[in-house]
Amino acid sequence: MSESGVGADPLESLRERLAELSDLGALAALAEWDQLVMMPSAGGAGRAMQMGALARLAHERATSEEIGDWIAQLADGALGELDRDIVRIARRDFERARRVPGDLAVEIARAGAEGQERWRAARAQDDFESFAPALQRNVELARERGLCVAEEGQSAYEALLADYDYGARTAELQSLFGELARELPPLVAAASERSPRRSLQVPVDVQRTAVAGTLARLGVESSSWRVDVSAHPFSTWMGQGDSRITTRYTDGEVESLLSSLHEFGHALYERQVDVALARTNLGCGTSMSIHESQSKLWENHVARDLAFAEVLAGELRTGGFEVSGTDLHAVLVGVAPSLIRVSADPLTYPLHIILRFELELALIEGDLAVADLPGAWRDGMRRLLGVEVPSDALGCLQDVHWGAGSFGYFPSYALGCLIAAQMWEALLRDVGPMEDCLRAGELEPVKRWLAERVHRHGRRMDTGPLIEAATGRALEVQPFLRYVAPLAGG
Repeated sequence: MSESGVGADPLESLRERLAELSDLGALAALAEWDQLVMMPSAGGAGRAMQMGALARLAHERATSEEIGDWIAQLADGALGELDRDIVRIARRDFERARRVPGDLAVEIARAGAEGQERWRAARAQDDFESFAPALQRNVELARERGLCVAEEGQSAYEALLADYDYGARTAELQSLFGELARELPPLVAAASERSPRRSLQVPVDVQRTAVAGTLARLGVESSSWRVDVSAHPFSTWMGQGDSRITTRYTDGEVESLLSSLHEFGHALYERQVDVALARTNLGCGTSMSIHESQSKLWENHVARDLAFAEVLAGELRTGGFEVSGTDLHAVLVGVAPSLIRVSADPLTYPLHIILRFELELALIEGDLAVADLPGAWRDGMRRLLGVEVPSDALGCLQDVHWGAGSFGYFPSYALGCLIAAQMWEALLRDVGPMEDCLRAGELEPVKRWLAERVHRHGRRMDTGPLIEAATGRALEVQPFLRYVAPLAGG
């Protein structure tokens, strides 16, 4: 019976609507993937309108009174465990979504699409002033949205955090990041001496061969995956059997090896969610910090492991570039404070995120004007990493997130580093030493552990409960510090 028919089953009607919203979300993801990978740059204005139309339709369907009626009828009903979780998360999503006016949701979608195009051009021309109006618009819209969805006692920024990490608290992040800001700089100084940054002059064609070979080992095949190139590597999920990741290639670098494994971690998470959750509100990763933990686990604890370095080196040799696993490993873990976040070594990486967290918090709370962002960025890089920023293209224009209107996203990157280290320790505790598997390029034990402990749950558990269920402990800084300590001789 249809959702609007007399006597329609409320649970069936709710599930039908959630499936429709899942499909609309997939279409929006497809449009964004196309914009970042395939679309000609002149299509930006039209794509902004299309994204706005999709956002309006999704918002109207997500906030209709029917959903509230169905949830109310189910609140005290006799539901199975899965359906209770579906209704619980549906209630939470509905209550947040309906606080945002439809026109605001549309404006945010349009501004994000237009902002990405402005950012792309501004970064290429090293021209922050041309991007500033788009950024100002995004800041104002994000602040307005945050105030709409804020719960009692929440600031606008903390409300935006919940879009990416429900339950995250600004004060808790400040405490965790404050500890990292105290502990990491001395390690960076020692590691820069003991494990200095090195380079390999690997041609792009060799990198492409190595990336393809490595991903093939992990099960990436053309019938259900796409691997493309974009200005900013990312992963997106359209549904069962359609995973899309991107990387980027720079002549004389090996960053593509890390970024491809990083994005593989994101895609694997979505692929291993329980199929019973497909096209429900639970059928995706629970938060961006858990998502980033999955990508960082593959980037840091697999790709940067000495045993797995021989696998990567073998793929480079297949492409015609001679290098030993030991030498490649030294390149992958070498430490030196640098300008670019995505190219940062595992030790200094969280410091890049701490800066972005501080700046976006100040932007949303009105403590930092958009015009002052470049200077604040330079000051922060000097304070946290001891690095002088020579241009805005290498400074505050390097990331797409604020151009796309994503505020509250950046903390998940540092949280992901912490969670990944804690999960890796738990994996080793449960499965045993992984050195032989890594050296052989046999990663099925890692995939199985992640599927069982993390991936299959989808959104059924929020970040904190999922970390405790997977590792037996609440989130801690110490596992990450233990991971990076050897780089500094600890």
